[in-house]
Amino acid sequence: MKQKYWYDYLWIASVAYLLLGFFNILFAWLGLLCFFIPLLLAIFGKDKLYCNRYCGRGQLFSLLGGRFGLSRKRDVPYFLKTKAFRYGFLIFFFIMFFQMLWNTYLVFSGAQDLRQVVTLLWTFRLPWQWAYQVETVPLWVSQFAFGFYSVMLTSTVLGILTMVLFKPRSWCVYCPMGTMTQLICQVKHQEK
Repeated sequence: MKQKYWYDYLWIASVAYLLLGFFNILFAWLGLLCFFIPLLLAIFGKDKLYCNRYCGRGQLFSLLGGRFGLSRKRDVPYFLKTKAFRYGFLIFFFIMFFQMLWNTYLVFSGAQDLRQVVTLLWTFRLPWQWAYQVETVPLWVSQFAFGFYSVMLTSTVLGILTMVLFKPRSWCVYCPMGTMTQLICQVKHQEK
């Protein structure tokens, strides 16, 4: 049996993140760790270490699709692996991310009221009022949390869908963070 390390249980952090955000939207801010840690590791020479070892979401998909057999274990379609799709999805992801930042700015500036809504798959607006119980933080902090949780929930749903249809870690093929860390690694290795 393979020896287990502390980082083999980071899937628990992914599940905890989703559950905590369900009950209090401000926990969504913790998701920024999933953005900054992979980028910092790639920038400081650890290449794709986060994706290969520390990504709790990838571990969760491996667990659900592998051990629990929720995956069809089929090869990912070729188009999902192409640079055009991966970079196109990354650009789309950035557009959605900057739209979220714009909405946060509008609440910060007072031009827009706080919207207690989580948007799933960038289309379906889910009322999320019960998850907002804190009145002591600025409204823009909450607006960012609603938007960021939307991004994290949407990417998890996409990952689960591709896990079920294809191999367990199919999401990793077109994950925006994986694509960004890969770009960083390519640039760094060209400089040498």
